[in-house]
Amino acid sequence: MLSISVIIPVYNAAQFLEKSVQSALYFDEVKEILLIEDQSTDSSLELCRKIASENAKIKLFQHEDKGNHGAGASRNLGIEKASCEFIAFLDADDYYLPNRFEAEKEIFKNSKVDGTFGAIGVEYLTEKGMREFKDKFKDISLTTVNYPAEGEEVFRGLLGLTPRIFGTFFHLNALTVKKAVLEKNRLRFNEDLRVHQDSDFNIKLSYSCYLKSGFITKAVAIRGVHDNNRITKIIQYSPQYNERQLILWQSLYNWAVINNLPSKYRKRIYLSFKSFDLSQQKGFRKYVNIIWEAFKNYEILKTRYRYNYYK
Repeated sequence: MLSISVIIPVYNAAQFLEKSVQSALYFDEVKEILLIEDQSTDSSLELCRKIASENAKIKLFQHEDKGNHGAGASRNLGIEKASCEFIAFLDADDYYLPNRFEAEKEIFKNSKVDGTFGAIGVEYLTEKGMREFKDKFKDISLTTVNYPAEGEEVFRGLLGLTPRIFGTFFHLNALTVKKAVLEKNRLRFNEDLRVHQDSDFNIKLSYSCYLKSGFITKAVAIRGVHDNNRITKIIQYSPQYNERQLILWQSLYNWAVINNLPSKYRKRIYLSFKSFDLSQQKGFRKYVNIIWEAFKNYEILKTRYRYNYYK
C-alpha cells in the first residue's frame, strides 16, 4: 500500500478547511496530513488546533517566526516535515474525490516513475466567484492536459515544444510525487513567487523527474471557486498579468542557465522570458529592443506570447 503525506497550506480558509481535511482522511493510503498555517487573520489557526487534536494523522505546523510566508514557503515546510514515501498537495479550499489515488496504485508499480498527475474539476461556491471564473476560463470544467504523456514528453509539452498541444498546466491537487526525488534533485517551491509558484515547480519537476499522466479525462479533486480566489483576480494579458508572468519566466530562465539545460530548452524558456520582459518596456526603447531581439532570433515572433510586444 502507498504511504502518502498530504500537505495543506492554510491561510484564511476556516470555512473550507474541515471538508478539505476530511476528503484526505478518507484514504487508507494517507498516513499523515500536514496543516501548514500561514498567519491567518480569520479563525483558521484555532480550527487547525482543534482538528489536529482530534486525529493523530493530522499534524499542525507554523513557520518558525509564526509569520506569513505564502503558499510556496508553506509547501516547502510541509515537504521538510513529511515522513511518508509519497507527497501529495491539497489547497485548503479544495477537496479530493474518492478516485484521487486510484491511478497511483498502478502507475507506481513501475519503479522508474517518480510522480503522476491528473485532472481536477470545479465547484462554484459563490455567484461572484462563478462569474469571475467563467469570464476568465469560459466553461472549462477540467484543469488537465490534452493527452497522456510521460517522461521528457511532459516537460516538452509544458513548454509548448510538442507537435500536438499538450497543455501548459496541471494542478498540484492532482500531483503525487516521491519525496526521495524531491530531495535528490533539491526541488522546492520558489518562495519569491507569491503566484505561479506551482507552474514554476511543475516545470522544474517535469524536467528533473520521470512523470507519467494518470486520470486526465476525469477529475480526481475539486477546486472550490469563491469570491477570494486569486487566480480569477488578474485579467489575462493585463499589465499585472504580464508582470507576474515575467517573474515566473525569469525564475525558470535563471534555473535553466544554472542547471545548464540543453540549448533547445534554454532557448524556449528565454523566448518566453524575453517576451514578457519586452511587454513591460515603454516607448521607443521598447520597439528598438523588439527589433534587436527579432534580429538575434526571429523565433521570438512565433512564441505564443508574441502579442505582448504590442500592448
